[in-house]
Amino acid sequence: MKELRFLLVIGGIALAGLTGMGQTPSYRPVTNAMLLNPDPADWLHFRRTLDAQGYSPLNQINRDNVSQLQLVWSWTMHPGMTETTPHVHDGIMFVPNANGGVQALNAATGDLLWDFHLPLVKLDTPAPAGGAAGAPQPVRRGLGNSAGPSRPVRNLAFWGDKVYVGTSVHHGGRLVALNAHTGAIMWDRTPGFDHSGGPIAVNGKIVVGTTGCEYYKKEDPPCHISATDAETGQVLWKTSTIQRPGDPGPDSWSGLPLEFRAGGDNWQAGSYDPKTNLTYWGTAQGKPWIPFQRGTDGAALYTSSTLALNVDTGKMEWYYQHIPGESFDMDETFERVLIDYDGRSSVFSMGKIGILWELDRRTGAFRAAHDLGYQDQGTIDPKTGQLTYFPGRLPQPGVPISFCPGVSGFKTWRAMAYHPQTQAVYVPLLLWCTSGVPAPASTERIVGGRGASGFRNSKSSFHPKSPDDLGEFAAMDIKTGKVLWRHRTRTPPTTSALTTGGGLVVVGNYDRTLYIYDAANGNILYQTRLPGPAVGSPTTYAVGGRQYLAIPLGTGSDGGWMSTPRRLAPDVRVQEWDEYPTGVMVFALPQN
Repeated sequence: MKELRFLLVIGGIALAGLTGMGQTPSYRPVTNAMLLNPDPADWLHFRRTLDAQGYSPLNQINRDNVSQLQLVWSWTMHPGMTETTPHVHDGIMFVPNANGGVQALNAATGDLLWDFHLPLVKLDTPAPAGGAAGAPQPVRRGLGNSAGPSRPVRNLAFWGDKVYVGTSVHHGGRLVALNAHTGAIMWDRTPGFDHSGGPIAVNGKIVVGTTGCEYYKKEDPPCHISATDAETGQVLWKTSTIQRPGDPGPDSWSGLPLEFRAGGDNWQAGSYDPKTNLTYWGTAQGKPWIPFQRGTDGAALYTSSTLALNVDTGKMEWYYQHIPGESFDMDETFERVLIDYDGRSSVFSMGKIGILWELDRRTGAFRAAHDLGYQDQGTIDPKTGQLTYFPGRLPQPGVPISFCPGVSGFKTWRAMAYHPQTQAVYVPLLLWCTSGVPAPASTERIVGGRGASGFRNSKSSFHPKSPDDLGEFAAMDIKTGKVLWRHRTRTPPTTSALTTGGGLVVVGNYDRTLYIYDAANGNILYQTRLPGPAVGSPTTYAVGGRQYLAIPLGTGSDGGWMSTPRRLAPDVRVQEWDEYPTGVMVFALPQN
């Protein structure tokens, strides 16, 4: 099998830097039943459950006692960009690290059990076949290797006695299966694409999306979602996130050859519904960002869309494009939250532009779109829900333009969470705008390169509706879209949201503050300062009957959510971006 590569030596480091510190003391093989209905004590997925709700039923920590939280242990991870999610199974915490690896810790004490890490691959040579061709990357301090930064890995997957991690091309663009007891490599496949969103496990398959899709390549399919056999690493299917000639829907790429159709990245792990046997994924915009830059005047399917795929075959059962012909880098590629209410089975999503979309998850039919009221780019069709740009709003070559939100969006991979008692989603937001001049279109397209994209001479500003605060944490009713409560902060929230059966909502902020709110009314019940910005996805779990709250710290990817507060709120002092502490802090109630 060509795509199976059993890693014995990479970069001269035997077994890719596995540090054995002892086996996991107890670990039950993970089954499909566990994934579909996880033990409340566990956190087995980016959003705990395959419906991506970000909710834990644990309630030992609750409204009445959360003020008593105390730090019980902490751990420092390998240096580098991290947006990690601490996963837990049977009292073992598995933490994706910045440098393409995984660390296993005793979840009650923080003691290291094993450490698997990967050397960086220098990209001044061609990348693996099908990958983001070896374009040189900027060198940043504090990342431990002159090859440049890696894209953070946000999620792991579990199946049987294995843990699965995807890496960026800086670590070979690999999908690796590790022995959950020891961290040893069981199989290693090198498709050559970034996998920052991470995989999910369903029915014995490891399903993963790709990023780094801005490069022109001969690969067919180009950017895609794929399924791999969990036991062998054999690729079972691939589904393109870019419409190819002959694919469903009208041709929407203005006749461009397939090798010059770019974009459609998957920045976030998908969700899964066992009732429909469909897995749901969001896609990013077409690349380059602006129609005149990419040479299209159509919708550029299947970008800025929700895709519903049969998990057994990869067949695209339906797609829904939220922003046809997207033109401002407004990704719609984040979590797809599956919620049943009032006899409805819906999939909810929110992209950078700050609109909460609701679709029928069996058919993809539009149900509702609730605009937070901060974007100034277009209007929503009340019948179809699709966004249409205001007349004269599309960016033009050489013409300065201002728009809200800025290119890093109001809402990004910092996932919203749902609370079943309040029937609300809780959304981390960055309120800002951008001005700049569209980059001119490339004069030629070259396989292995990428077209000029985005805006030059960009400047950031506070949003006019929030002239003093960049951050907002908002609770939205899923039925009406009404904002139930909001909390403004000088700097933005920089983690995903977490909801719990104790009536709590948890989120961390750039300014090093951890906030825990009353889910019902937004009252702040607990807050504390951390050593650095909270970045990644907080999780909660239980060991031996004691509930814990894990808060990751780190640099985050260097997007507007980290750089904008440095520029616009310099009064809020944190360490330099590349020197933030990288690790996990774990809290619990005092023991009697």
